[in-house]
Amino acid sequence: MYESTIQIRVRYGETDQMGYLYYGNYALYYEVGRTDAIRQLGLTYKAMEESGIALPVAECNLQYLRPAFYDELITVKTIIKELPQGAFIQFHSELYNEQNKLINKGLTTLVFFDITARKKAGIPPILQEKLAPYFSPNI
Repeated sequence: MYESTIQIRVRYGETDQMGYLYYGNYALYYEVGRTDAIRQLGLTYKAMEESGIALPVAECNLQYLRPAFYDELITVKTIIKELPQGAFIQFHSELYNEQNKLINKGLTTLVFFDITARKKAGIPPILQEKLAPYFSPNI
């Protein structure tokens, strides 16, 4: 299992009239978590796209448990629970408030997409190489 965390402060423009983080922005926080998780592996989405592989979202499920508020520091935990074997990768997201209470969780499925061939592809070898140590069986 691979995990990474990043913190995001809720900005004024991301809130609704009540000062709550607008519901549509949670998916954006998931994206920040995903891109940072890949970056912490030593890769970037940009580099994968330059190599010919894009990662469009195929599905995103969100569960709202508690609100996030303006100026609150949110911890975004991004988890890959299984090493991708085919054309899809799943990112589990958990958002925590400053009291370390779970406020939101979700699952986002992305597809490895060959930009030139315009069809699904397998996991890029470099990404598989970077993720493999997190999924090695315990000896």
